[in-house]
Amino acid sequence: MSNKDLKTVAIILAMVLAGACATPLVPPTSPDLLSQGRSGYVIGYLTTAELPDSLALVPPPPTTGSTALALDEDIYRTTRMLRDTPRWKLAAKHANLEFPNAADTFSCVLDMPISEAATPHLNILLRRIRGDASRANDKAKDFYKRQRPYMTRGDSNCTPNEKLRPDAYPSGHASIGWAWSLVLAEIALERGNEILARGLAFGQSRIVCGSHWKSDVEAGRLVGAATVSRLHANPEFTAQLALARKEIEAARGARTKSPLDCAAEANALASGP
Repeated sequence: MSNKDLKTVAIILAMVLAGACATPLVPPTSPDLLSQGRSGYVIGYLTTAELPDSLALVPPPPTTGSTALALDEDIYRTTRMLRDTPRWKLAAKHANLEFPNAADTFSCVLDMPISEAATPHLNILLRRIRGDASRANDKAKDFYKRQRPYMTRGDSNCTPNEKLRPDAYPSGHASIGWAWSLVLAEIALERGNEILARGLAFGQSRIVCGSHWKSDVEAGRLVGAATVSRLHANPEFTAQLALARKEIEAARGARTKSPLDCAAEANALASGP
């Protein structure tokens, strides 16, 4: 064997040994180990520069006299009939993005508990996606400063004690909910359709609540999808995604069930959009 061949073999062996000794990336699961963003959100996976540009991504909101605005207003009027119904109360629950409450959003559709104790990687995955999918809306929100439907009517929404800014477009809740559903549908394939339907319903809750117009929610979903696309280029996200998938598989194997009243949740969803 020539010296050149020996050198090539040595390089290959070094690469193999380096790969064998490399420590797998295991992202943290404790919120205490992560920086805190706004409103107590743990920091996401993406830097500000890596977030999608919502101002470039979404079209302007509907203008006065447009067909799109007429549709927004018609849907708002129709959904006022849901006030104080089970669907209204579920919309109020969906408005709360704080954990552990927010972890319950997909517990029934996955039929398993989601918590820092039971599924640490899945739990922190959802928490960090929340941070990224929320911040991705900032440019468009700050530029358009669209008033929320209940504000334009001198009405109240489903969370009257919540202080909201007039920055309805795009909907941050819809962006977060749709990003959650896209990621969960990827790692729980056998329930993908149900998960995506629940993600759509989560966005619809903002319309039921009176906090967003239909067009706000649709724009939010677009930003949420763009955020997930960017996340897939992040090694820490993909590592946590794989570990969250294993937690879901383990829950399936152990046949653990959601601790929530899933029949009541299903009935509430069936009563409205």
